[in-house]
Amino acid sequence: MLGRSLRPLFAAIVITVPTLAWAQGPPPFPRPGQQPSKPPTQSPPPASPSAPATPAPVSTPDKGDPGDLGVPIYPGSQFITSYDAGRGQRYYLYGTISDFAQIVGWYRTTLKQRGEVVFEEPPVHMFEIGRFKEETMAFMPSVTVKDYTWAGSAGYINPKPGGNPARFKTIIQIVPNPPGAPK
Repeated sequence: MLGRSLRPLFAAIVITVPTLAWAQGPPPFPRPGQQPSKPPTQSPPPASPSAPATPAPVSTPDKGDPGDLGVPIYPGSQFITSYDAGRGQRYYLYGTISDFAQIVGWYRTTLKQRGEVVFEEPPVHMFEIGRFKEETMAFMPSVTVKDYTWAGSAGYINPKPGGNPARFKTIIQIVPNPPGAPK
């Protein structure tokens, strides 16, 4: 079992993915009580013509559906993308229009475990699916479910232009066991 003090760290990736996905613009929806962001009043200084700008390294999302991850995927969910988690691991995001509680219930039955509430607001529930080895893994092998309709939000914006649905109620993040890792 993962120590209580580390659980939020491992589930936080679900919370930060929208920030990573929309790093060039505003978040997909404001938080309750948050004012819309305003563009800066001053433009950034022009780049020096003598030195070309070097872009910072960015973890590029993988656009292809990974297929079998060694863990059941909630029926009807859509693959969104995957990201490099470091140390040879990737995490995979799936969106669904099903309610958070329904998905958590399905994973409780399918994985035959209760999982743990990581955050109550917004609701985030995590199911451990493998052993964490600090020396070889960046993240706990897990299934993490997050409610994106919390506090009246319209949901997680579908990043596929013209994608159906336009927004997902719930996001499922899967960090599979690395090949050869004990389950």
